[in-house]
Amino acid sequence: MRICLRPGEGHRRGNVCLGVGERGQATPHQVRSNQITTLINHKDKPKKSEKTLHAIQKVGQAVSAAVGRFVAVGEAIAVENEELKEEIGLACFEARRAGNAIAQLTDVVNPEHLETDGRSTVFSDRSGMVKAARMLLSSVTKVLVLADRIVIKQIITSRNKVLVTLEQLERVTTFQEFVHIFSQFGNEMVEFAHLTGDRQNDLKDEKKKARMAAARAVLEKCTMMLLTASKTCLRHPDCESARINKDTVFHRMRYALEQVIEIVTDTWPAGDSQVLPVSLYAGIKDFKGRVESLRDSLYPLPYESMAAQLEAMVEQIEDFTDSAYTSHEQREGILQLCHLTRQHTQQLIADWTCAQSVKAKDATEEMELSVLKTCQSISELRRELHKVAVGRATDLLKLHSDQLTLQTLKAAGNEGNLEAVAEYARTMNEQKEQLVETCRLLCHISGTEPLEITCIHAEETFHVIGPQIISAAQTLALHPSSKIAKENLDVFCESWESQLCDMAVLLREINDVFEGRRGDKRTYLSLPRPGKHSANLKTAKAVKLDSEEQTTMAKLGLELRLLTSDVDSEVDRWEDQEHEVVRQSQSISSMAYSMYLFTRGEGLLKTTLDLFHQAEMLSEQGLQLHSYLQALSSQLLDEEKAAILPDTEKLVSLCQQLQMGAKTPVQGKSATFQKVESSIQNTKGILSAVVFLLPVCSKLIRKYKLAQGCPQTWRDQQLPTAIKEETLIGKSTNGFGVSSLEQHMANLTFLESK
Repeated sequence: MRICLRPGEGHRRGNVCLGVGERGQATPHQVRSNQITTLINHKDKPKKSEKTLHAIQKVGQAVSAAVGRFVAVGEAIAVENEELKEEIGLACFEARRAGNAIAQLTDVVNPEHLETDGRSTVFSDRSGMVKAARMLLSSVTKVLVLADRIVIKQIITSRNKVLVTLEQLERVTTFQEFVHIFSQFGNEMVEFAHLTGDRQNDLKDEKKKARMAAARAVLEKCTMMLLTASKTCLRHPDCESARINKDTVFHRMRYALEQVIEIVTDTWPAGDSQVLPVSLYAGIKDFKGRVESLRDSLYPLPYESMAAQLEAMVEQIEDFTDSAYTSHEQREGILQLCHLTRQHTQQLIADWTCAQSVKAKDATEEMELSVLKTCQSISELRRELHKVAVGRATDLLKLHSDQLTLQTLKAAGNEGNLEAVAEYARTMNEQKEQLVETCRLLCHISGTEPLEITCIHAEETFHVIGPQIISAAQTLALHPSSKIAKENLDVFCESWESQLCDMAVLLREINDVFEGRRGDKRTYLSLPRPGKHSANLKTAKAVKLDSEEQTTMAKLGLELRLLTSDVDSEVDRWEDQEHEVVRQSQSISSMAYSMYLFTRGEGLLKTTLDLFHQAEMLSEQGLQLHSYLQALSSQLLDEEKAAILPDTEKLVSLCQQLQMGAKTPVQGKSATFQKVESSIQNTKGILSAVVFLLPVCSKLIRKYKLAQGCPQTWRDQQLPTAIKEETLIGKSTNGFGVSSLEQHMANLTFLESK
């Protein structure tokens, strides 16, 4: 468990991390725990070589040093938290004493460890080592538990401050008062976002982590909506639709704040058990497991139980079959598979009953066959449900890609045409219902509880934002000359578009789970090594963005994310997923996606230094892709070469610009923001070029494969690549942890206003 505490004013250099020591070295309860185990389990031989003795001493010294670093951080926390100062101080004292005891027990030159003949008896006191290790474990655990209480208290205190300011914002009546209070509210939300972000990273329960991510996403989106909705209400105080929008945003923010506290404190309101309803995926998995278990042991199983479980699943499947958006062919296919599964289950029950009657010790051949048929039919049913849900979601995302309904609503609002707004509102409502129902179907087949939670969050978001967009359009239609009303509608529409992008990512993750690819994503982690930017650590300062810069950064990030989705879509169309062009394009897309996360204040890129380093690596990958494409084009005819040459040259030019810009030092907020903006703009250009080149290259490669087989120069030639395997996995073996980067560079975070 890693506990990160934000220190007081006296220690504003960064977060204090109890789980990570200096320069990313782990504390005793992490990496050092295996060394303590080594000491305790070491064989008690009468004689030990000099090499063994020095190895034991080295381990003991390493443990003691790590304990010292841990205790220093714990004592610093104790100074800042008077109410727990005594308890933490005592636990730190015990930890230090245990660390010193371990060092003494493993000290080769200690006179107490020498016999009369001069032979060392170091580490002969096994009981003393066990006692010291237990004391260390107990004291470290106590410090962590106390520190955890401090973190929870910090989050609750921060939430309470946000709620007080939120109430003040809701009651303001003048623009001047609103601007003053919203500035305070923004600072408080920044602090709350930092604290909850650290907490989310520390959570081990994936369901809690997913709930925290959903609640924080609501707060992030609602903060901007609160700004424009409140401004619109102040400008048009008698407008009912503006008031409804504002009230909805405030309600969602309060609800999300309460959800965060429930997750952090692990307490839920009476009657709210937070137990997810059983999804079809979970029901099918459990049913199939019970069927297969009959093969190994003929334990007594009431056949009514299995039949009832199947009927409960069939009832849930009505969400698919009763939907007005399910085609006749899909409905018939699902119903036929349900009927087939019923038949096979009934036959299985009959064969099981027969085996029970003859007191068979093992499954009979008839029963074995029934088990296979039942498992096969239930698996086919699961595949069909997955196909229907994913197909529906894919079609909807394609349908909404042009955002035609949003554009027509905006146009009608700008013209002050209430009748047109009402007409397009009906279309918007229908699309909202389709998306809500599709999220419900995706929840059934998502495959994991965290993804189920994300599906539920998406469903709730579409359900709320759809009517808010309509209310904002009505407000604009009533006041077509109002710039604030127009800005308000734009913000709600952007939130809708952002949720569609989130749904596309969710769909990809659900497919990964279904196809068994979960945990095997091509992620690119290129965080700087310790000390690489150490010269800048003392002089760099946090940079806060004003509202205009925040809006610019959010739009750039969204555009970047859409382009990464385009690259991924083009890559998925390739037959050979291991082709060099595919692998390099995937690396570029993954790095660009981490840059998008940076614009949201998320992901592993915590500072501008991280971002610029990532931009350098992306440019190098782009240049490698250009080199490969040049080698490929040398084998093409002139007219075919002309099809890819302009964009390959554009690619190399953009990569060089990105590389030069990332390496150019800047100072000051304005220059830093311009450098970030330029880096993201160049990255967008690189992705656009890759999106164009992927289908063209795929077509040319397929053409040559069909015409003359697969040329060896294309298939087997290994072109040089700048990205080594150890880089692709983030150099996880070099002892450098993300936590240490957070500890030493927290004050450099660029998007602190997030």
